Amino acid sequence: MTVVLDGASLTIEDLAALARGSEVAAIAPSARDRMDRARAVVEEVLERDESVYGLTTGVGERKSVRLGEAHRRPFNTLLVRSHQVAQGPLAPPEVVRAVMACLVNSYAKGFAGVRPALAEMVVGALNEGFVPEVRTMGSVGQADLGPMADLAEGLLRHTGFELQENEGLALVNSNAFSTAWGALAHLDAERLLDTADVAAALDLEGFAANLDALHQVVADARPYAGIRVTLARLHELLRSSALWKQGTARNLQDPLTFRCIPQIHGAARDALAYARGVIETELNSAQGNPAVVESERRMVSVANFEILPFAAALDFERIALAPVLTSAMERTVKLLQRPSSGLAPGLAAASNTGEDALAEFAVAAQALAIEARLLAQPVSYELASTSAADGIEDRTTMAPLSARRLSETTELGARLIAIELLVAAQAIDLRAVEHQGDGTKAAYRLVRSIVPFTGSGEAPPHDLEPLVDAVRAGAFAGAHVPDRARPGRSTSG
Repeated sequence: MTVVLDGASLTIEDLAALARGSEVAAIAPSARDRMDRARAVVEEVLERDESVYGLTTGVGERKSVRLGEAHRRPFNTLLVRSHQVAQGPLAPPEVVRAVMACLVNSYAKGFAGVRPALAEMVVGALNEGFVPEVRTMGSVGQADLGPMADLAEGLLRHTGFELQENEGLALVNSNAFSTAWGALAHLDAERLLDTADVAAALDLEGFAANLDALHQVVADARPYAGIRVTLARLHELLRSSALWKQGTARNLQDPLTFRCIPQIHGAARDALAYARGVIETELNSAQGNPAVVESERRMVSVANFEILPFAAALDFERIALAPVLTSAMERTVKLLQRPSSGLAPGLAAASNTGEDALAEFAVAAQALAIEARLLAQPVSYELASTSAADGIEDRTTMAPLSARRLSETTELGARLIAIELLVAAQAIDLRAVEHQGDGTKAAYRLVRSIVPFTGSGEAPPHDLEPLVDAVRAGAFAGAHVPDRARPGRSTSG
């Protein structure tokens, strides 16, 4: 499969296919034409010897320093190298591949003023499988200067490509690093939320919960799209469950983390839907400075590296996911406690023994949930300093940090949901649930195909990595829920 980069139609799924799959990228002919026309404007500006930021002048506080004609091309290579100030560990290869695709798609819009040859060089390296070393820290998000300089230097060394005027600045003055990482993390967050629905449904089975909390009146009374989709998914997962029969539930009202699943997951689903729109807008945007205005035959200084909507949307995602994960943790803890579940402490196979069984997984779940809450702290309003570049660079979005924290949140979430699935399956076994829902039964069997029941005298599984891997891969995310109930699709009541 080939993903065509045209500057207007790149989706999150397309990006993931290039970053994580075997698909290759190609530049749309119309995009090459736009880049050619924009480059012609750059050449005209150079011919007129106009003062244009980063083209005929220095950058930052040296914006008033004119570059001599002989120094303009060498300045671009030096600009890349002088911005290699990123710090910390290397970005995952899939993130770097996604950055390369994002960068080319932004060039395809025709505002950057680079030659099509530069975009072709990046696409060629991407399709070849070359992954430059890109460090993850040290950018405030007003263009991802440090990480993008790492990417650019790696590409230039690998290909021997020679930069011309404006192209060094176009390589580093981009938010492709934040955008790419955030987009991939968002896709993982959607998959995690779908898996959280499945784990929550298993909790309801293991708790012998009152399914009145899933009555359609919930969506009728509060017509949020996220609640409607979540209810539909839970109904499909629990279809045929004995819990729908009157008198089956143990309690008139269960704890809030059991009763509020549609509302909590629904709120997260709405937040993620909003964020998806912002992310896909940013995927198909030109984020650089200056911008070519073809109709006016000139270049203008702009601030399109200010991606506050994107950084704030990722903050919103983490805030919305935190209650999902803390509620999952709380349900897990309650299933492990006799006063709440009515089962043996720690879900031990035999009552009145000294065995911990799964009890200590409560501590692990709590630790993961606490980290998720801490990661939910917004960063898009942070400002490190107003003194950089003689006071010119007095804004930050911290978009790279927002993206990294969303990625970390999904990793924590995968581990927490894996524990939740393990505990719920043990509770279902001990409660001897005979008539599970169609979807919960399939999910239960999948859990048991990966981790066994913890019997009397047995230690709990010490390695949940296979189950965590299945959660990450989306094995539980929606295979047992009909397509009509998937997120983003309209569902009937």
